[in-house]
Amino acid sequence: MARGHKPSRRRAHIATATSLAALTFGGTALAQAPASAAGDALGHDVSSHQKNVNWQKARSKGARFVYVKATESTTYRSPYFKQQYDGARSAGIIRGAYHFALPDKSSGRTQASYFVSNGGAWRGDGWTLPPALDIEYNPYSSKKCYGLSKGKMVSWIRSFSDEVRRRTGRRPVIYTNYQWWKNCTGNSRAFAGNHALWLARYDETAGALPSGWSYWTFWQYDNSGGLPGDQNLFNGSQTQLRRFARG
Repeated sequence: MARGHKPSRRRAHIATATSLAALTFGGTALAQAPASAAGDALGHDVSSHQKNVNWQKARSKGARFVYVKATESTTYRSPYFKQQYDGARSAGIIRGAYHFALPDKSSGRTQASYFVSNGGAWRGDGWTLPPALDIEYNPYSSKKCYGLSKGKMVSWIRSFSDEVRRRTGRRPVIYTNYQWWKNCTGNSRAFAGNHALWLARYDETAGALPSGWSYWTFWQYDNSGGLPGDQNLFNGSQTQLRRFARG
């Protein structure tokens, strides 16, 4: 996914070159959904980079869900959030909000509170996906784990999750990739039991999963394609997606 508001807007793992994205995620960028995706609900994620999205067109091209960037740290809220989030719903697309974490800036609890107050709320209407935490390599510094030890990173994520749960009633979906999770949390199993996994890997298969998870709920398999933004799959049918959204 993308930061969406600063120079070098695309995050380090996406960059502008498909080859760099494939190298970072350990896979080959795809021109279409993996063949194994038959029957899975198709979706995408967007940020301010996509600006005002034509949601009817996205739905006509197969979009059944979308995650919309709401916030980053405690200093940024996407100026396109309302058009994207409300527009998706109006077009009949299930949508959710995500937060780009900067764990070196403030506590998990503080960032979760900011997120929920600025788009990250949830309700069990079947149209709202649970809030999502986007946690990955630091795009602003060579300190790719934000200067936190593995234990402190796990504590930061737990603090974020607990506050989202307290404020919304749902645990956040965790967006990450295998290598970051291994390097920065020590491949922690602490969240697999009650957090859905949103795995980032650009390849024909999802590959290895972070420790504790036996399956992915969402899979970001490419950074471009037929839908605006990054391309994603839900691990199930449209009916199952609606059930997941409802909680």
